[in-house]
Amino acid sequence: MNRSRLSFPSRAVRTIEALLLAAAAIFLALHGLHLSADFPNHSPWMDWAKYTDEGWYGDAAIRHFQRGHWYLPGDFNPAVALPVWPLLEGLLFHFTGVNLIAARGLAVGVFALILVSSYLLLRRWDGLAEDSIPADKPTKSLAPAIAVLLLAVSPFCYVFTRLAILEPLLILLMLLALRAASYASPETDLLKRQWRGAGALLALGLLLPLMVLTKTTAIFLIPAILWVLWARAGYSLRPFLRIAVPPALLGAALWMGYFGLMVHASFLEDYRYLFAANSYTGITLENAASVLHDTVSSGLWMGKILYPLAIAASMLAVGLGFLRPRRFRSPLVGALILWALGYAGFLSYHDNLQPRYYLVIAVPLTLLVAVVFEGLRSAVSAGAARPYLRLASAGAFAAVAILAASDARQTLGYVRTPEYTFASAADQIHRIIAADRTHNPLVLSISGSNLSLMTGLPSICDDFGTMELDARVRTYHPGWYVAWNYVEDDKMEALAPIYHLRRVAEFPAMDDPERNLLILYRLDPPERKTPRQHQQNPSPRLLESSFSQHKAASTDSRRD
Repeated sequence: MNRSRLSFPSRAVRTIEALLLAAAAIFLALHGLHLSADFPNHSPWMDWAKYTDEGWYGDAAIRHFQRGHWYLPGDFNPAVALPVWPLLEGLLFHFTGVNLIAARGLAVGVFALILVSSYLLLRRWDGLAEDSIPADKPTKSLAPAIAVLLLAVSPFCYVFTRLAILEPLLILLMLLALRAASYASPETDLLKRQWRGAGALLALGLLLPLMVLTKTTAIFLIPAILWVLWARAGYSLRPFLRIAVPPALLGAALWMGYFGLMVHASFLEDYRYLFAANSYTGITLENAASVLHDTVSSGLWMGKILYPLAIAASMLAVGLGFLRPRRFRSPLVGALILWALGYAGFLSYHDNLQPRYYLVIAVPLTLLVAVVFEGLRSAVSAGAARPYLRLASAGAFAAVAILAASDARQTLGYVRTPEYTFASAADQIHRIIAADRTHNPLVLSISGSNLSLMTGLPSICDDFGTMELDARVRTYHPGWYVAWNYVEDDKMEALAPIYHLRRVAEFPAMDDPERNLLILYRLDPPERKTPRQHQQNPSPRLLESSFSQHKAASTDSRRD
């Protein structure tokens, strides 16, 4: 009888966990639907990435298949400093060809790995153990399954992890780095057969440069990794140095090798330009208070329920860590808090509060909510909890249930109502340009790289590049210009001496009041005496992406 009483809670936990993971799997599958659809219009997140970033940061892969080489002198070449994502896209495009659906499918695959890695990381520290070394046979906890479900149903994660941008891959590598750090041991000695610890340090040494070469802001996440290593070293300096120095040296050597052999030799100007173009500080003594206020308040983008819950979980973890260290003092909790604080520090420093940046904070905060509130449940289940902990546990799980239901409802709304305004505009632009045999098909546009990814049209950027715009235009001779809403003064100043801009078509697209009309201009010479002389210049061939072909076929069938 006693054995039955002891086994029932364990069976119940396993059943609940299976149900939570099944629900998460269903929502993960929904991420793969309508991959060519626009970023949801009229959402709470007005982010410039939906117009530009998918193309920019995959440009090297796109150009490799389009032009035969990944680098375009004078244009925007972010792959010089951030090569990991375009390398992955290039491997995928080798099998699929260049197309938007493949790139976004890769992003969804990364999100699936984020869910798996989150589960394994939380299972590594099952519950809120005091010990810095996770138990070999951890007790069963619902925290991993709760965290996976909250991430899977999150509308914030849904809209941004379906974009082929850098942040999801950075999150995945960070989760892997934390898990690798959790296996580090100051007793690592190959002669003593400590293969797991040695492998962990090797993996960490490889992951660190991969993180920085995915997105340079990864350096703001390193304190969280060091905290795990500090805990694994028993909070002692000499053991900490034994496990922290080897991966640090390996990571530094790999990054310096890449920089010396690849960047410094040929692409140093492009490398420096990436940082100059992003203006990597916007905070001053005069605006520090307002910047910090905006950074904190903008956290509501992650969720109007999730964000307050995460703040409450952080306060509980810190407070109860001192009051009840046996249950609420965990290296994982400290690492998740440092992860969020570290990246929030970057946001304040950068002072460019785009919603997508908060995705890197949303994941650790979601894990923190699951870990801390499950810790409250464990304390209550153990029968040693005080009344205030019982009340807090009940309230916490009610809030988590409301959060999951609310987020699931909003995400399902996005899944049910896909829109294709940008996709349709890109397809029509491609048709117009492909039908004109007198003009260079090269497109000049801030969204040109996205158009290249969506349609195969060759492009150069009108906003970023190491070469001045007028010089870039004279070098590459674009035949078309695509602008959002109007032609900016500096763009007109660069183009007017060389071209006459003839407005060919316009297409309503997206929902940003400043970018909701895509306008196509044909670039004609000021005095046109003969058919285009630019025909003599070598032009990159058009790529017919599978996405474009699919759209064309579906449109033709509707016309028939």
